[in-house]
Amino acid sequence: MDRHTAGEAPEETIRWRVALRSGMERVFEFLATAEGRERFWAESAPERGGTIHFRFPNGERLAAEVLEREPPSRLSLRYFGGSRVVFSLEEDSAGGCVVTLEEHGLTPEAARENAPGWVSVLLALKAAADHGVDLRNRDPRRTWGQGFVDN
Repeated sequence: MDRHTAGEAPEETIRWRVALRSGMERVFEFLATAEGRERFWAESAPERGGTIHFRFPNGERLAAEVLEREPPSRLSLRYFGGSRVVFSLEEDSAGGCVVTLEEHGLTPEAARENAPGWVSVLLALKAAADHGVDLRNRDPRRTWGQGFVDN
């Protein structure tokens, strides 16, 4: 659990890391462009006026404000429920990169619900960036809400 003061609900942070063979520039393109996001994360995700308009396989939509963009090392978004999602990229010694994802400002319940979803997103990113493979099932009848591992 992160910080909280008397009278405030506690906030939690999710933190995951994944190592990729792909370099920072390539991985950042997957995160920061509509074409990249549509290869692993969302059915569509165009950006207009500093807001990414996600449409997910289950039909859910989200307008996510871009809070920070520092190519090729950092992208931060305002996500579901007003949380803040930060993708930080750093080079590794093997020529690839390490992606650290943090989601801040979550209730304990939201943290429990969101943590496994981010694992799915990060592994889909790795598959797409490193191997050109789309892990999503792309079937709107088989979504996360029905218990399927999918974005």
